[in-house]
Amino acid sequence: MSGRDGSAPAGTVGKFREPLAVSREDQPDLGRMTQNSDTIFALSSGRPPAAIAVVRISGPGARFALETILGRVPEPRRASLARLKDPNSGEVIDEALALWFPGPHSETGEDVVELQIHGGRAVIAAVLDVLGRLQRFRLAEPGEFTRRAFENGRLDLTAVEGLADLIYADTEAQRRQAYRHLKGLLGQRAEAWRAQLLEALALVEARIDFSDQDDVPEGLLEPAVAMAGRLAGEISAALADAGRGERLREGLVVALVGPTNAGKSTLLNRLARREAAIVSPLAGTTRDVIEVHLDLNGYPVTLLDTAGLRDSNNPIEQEGVRRTRARAAGADLVLWIEDATRPLADLPKEEFASWWGILNKADLVDSGTKRHTYESQFIGTPVFLVSALTGAGLDALIEALGRFAADFVGAGEPALVTRERQRRALQQTEAALRRAVEEGATTRREDIVAEELRLAGQALGRLIGRVNVEDILDVIFRDFCIGK
Repeated sequence: MSGRDGSAPAGTVGKFREPLAVSREDQPDLGRMTQNSDTIFALSSGRPPAAIAVVRISGPGARFALETILGRVPEPRRASLARLKDPNSGEVIDEALALWFPGPHSETGEDVVELQIHGGRAVIAAVLDVLGRLQRFRLAEPGEFTRRAFENGRLDLTAVEGLADLIYADTEAQRRQAYRHLKGLLGQRAEAWRAQLLEALALVEARIDFSDQDDVPEGLLEPAVAMAGRLAGEISAALADAGRGERLREGLVVALVGPTNAGKSTLLNRLARREAAIVSPLAGTTRDVIEVHLDLNGYPVTLLDTAGLRDSNNPIEQEGVRRTRARAAGADLVLWIEDATRPLADLPKEEFASWWGILNKADLVDSGTKRHTYESQFIGTPVFLVSALTGAGLDALIEALGRFAADFVGAGEPALVTRERQRRALQQTEAALRRAVEEGATTRREDIVAEELRLAGQALGRLIGRVNVEDILDVIFRDFCIGK
């Protein structure tokens, strides 16, 4: 037997009991211990082989798993060296570190075990096989550990989304934004808004439910409506960020566009510092759009290498040109690349929201004369004279791209909104609050004002995962890896 606090009983610390052979008939009916009956387990570290692998267990049977394969339960939240044994054969599987986190003070809110074992494939397979033989134990679904943390109130939905973004963050700026949301940047603000909204709703409903009571004053609608107006203003300010959070999460898109043989693919390879695109002197080599993801001074940037723009009778090349124009039209910035040794092509300036002129092959021309000639035609547009072959002029281009990326996503206060789902929920909240304010100022119908405030509260509840979110949970958690 183990102590009530999860530690091993007196006289067993530092010792190992021989685990008994376990059959399904000998095991407790864990389904009676909790409504969330299954105990889940998974490999939560990287693909083997590795120096160390982490196996996580969560659920009502986590303690039983420790007693079965360790023969004891370690002291809570302290790493304990242990020999893991197969309960049927008694054979030692591995020597590992075991950690015991009794619920509800654990990551998932349930009893949790972490086993830090050696990361060989055979060791991992043996441990998972033993766990899989235990009654009511099963492999976790993708994101199920995090989903249980959400369902047990350890994380709200905005924190779950922050965790997902943290896992997939590629750049320092993305990491900072994701971590802030994991720690409650939006969730805590939404909870504060929700508390104020409930206070306003309580004032209105007090007038509705207790209007015949002498101790309930009549002037409760005005302060409730004023509170709704202030909340609508705060939410409106949070939404007025030009989508900075979404932009940082998704990354800046920069398209390399221009006539054939201008050196677009060579420039892409130089910026990517690898051979990402095929380079050939033959015109029309690039037929489809090639994407390369970069970390540019901590900001995520996706470079698009596109087909050269020219008239062609080749249907494949025509499709490449069509795709080029479509992707370039949706890009955040277009780098229009010209061969500095050839006459300037017609510039399709009207197609692009933002674009710069890039004069490539600077190593083959008189840079001063050529730059002056071309700058007179790129009126009002930044111009960079570079050589994708030698790298000349690229430092200035990269520095300018870094500044553009920082300005594009905003380098000031952290963005509260990072996903379209969050933006829609806040827009619905603001709209309901505005309607409540309007009704309070015109019809003064307390029942209508109360209903609008309730709708605002429901929208905020959906933002943090309090109400009516079952339809979006699967979408959110399917992007998690197994073991998280």
